[in-house]
Amino acid sequence: MKKVKKAVIPAAGLGTRFLPATKAMAKEMLPIVDKPTIQFIVEEAINSGIEDILIVTGKSKRPIEDHFDSNPELEANLKEKDKLALLELVEETTGLNLYFVRQSHPKGLGDAVLQAKAFVGNEPFVVMLGDDIMEDKVPLTKQLMDCYETTHAANIAVMKVPHEETYKYGIIDPEGEVGKGLYNVKSFVEKPSPEDAPSDLAIIGRYLLTPEIFDILENQVPGAGNEIQLTDAIDTLNKTQRVFAHEFTGTRYDVGDKFGFLKTSIQYGLKHVEIKDNLRQYILELGAELALEDEKKANKKASSKESGK
Repeated sequence: MKKVKKAVIPAAGLGTRFLPATKAMAKEMLPIVDKPTIQFIVEEAINSGIEDILIVTGKSKRPIEDHFDSNPELEANLKEKDKLALLELVEETTGLNLYFVRQSHPKGLGDAVLQAKAFVGNEPFVVMLGDDIMEDKVPLTKQLMDCYETTHAANIAVMKVPHEETYKYGIIDPEGEVGKGLYNVKSFVEKPSPEDAPSDLAIIGRYLLTPEIFDILENQVPGAGNEIQLTDAIDTLNKTQRVFAHEFTGTRYDVGDKFGFLKTSIQYGLKHVEIKDNLRQYILELGAELALEDEKKANKKASSKESGK
C-alpha cells in the first residue's frame, strides 16, 4: 500500500464574498490577526506528515507564491536589527516542498483538483480547502491518513450541520457506521435543499482520495452551478470502490464568509500572546456597552407602549 505523501490545496477561487478586498488581493492571503488563512492549511498538512504540497492558483494569486518564497532583503534587515523572533516567523514559510499550478478558467472545484493529476501520479493524496480551518489534538488531515491506513480506501471528512443549512454543503447519505465515527456511504449529494437532504452530515473541506478520481473528473459533466463538482465525482467513485466518511468532532472555523472570518479572527486573537489580554478586556467592555444599549432600547419601547394605552 502506497503512503499518503501529497496534498493538493485549491486556491483559484475569485473570492467574490469578500469583495472589494479581493479585487486585487488573493482571498487566501486575508490574515487571521497576523497569519494568512492559507498558512493555517499548509501548517496542517506539514503537521500531518505530508511531504509535498501543490497549490492550485489562478489570476491575481501571485501573492500566495511570494508569501512562501524567501525575501532576502527583509530577512537581512531583521537579522541586522537583531529581530530574531520576527526572522524566525518569516523563515517558517520558506524551504517547504511547495509547488504551484494555475487553473486557467474557474470551472469548479473538481476541475481545480484535476489540475493536480500530473503532480499526484498513481498515489493516494489529500485535498484541503482553504475555507475551513480545523483544530483538534490530531490534525484532521492526519485523521484521514490514519483512516486510510486501516481501510485502504478513500475517505472524506464530514461534520454535523444544522439541517436548514444543508443547501450550503455536499451531504452524505450514510449506509451505516462501520467504526467509531466512520460511515459507509450510499451516495454523496451536492448542496441539497433541506427537504431533500439525506442527513445532516456535511462534507467539510478535507478529502483523502485515490488516483482513480482523475479519470472520473476528466469525464465529469458539469453539475450544480454549471461547474465540475468534486462531490459528483466522489459519488461516481463510490460506485466502483469504497469511499468512507470520517466524522470530525474537533473545532471547525469557517472563514469562507465575512461573519465566519470575523468570528475566527476574534477566537484566534483571544489565544494570540501579543493581544489576547487587551482583546479580552475590549470584548468585555464592548459587551457591557451593548447590553446597556439594548436595555435603553427595551425601556424606550416599553415606555412607548405604556404611553400609547
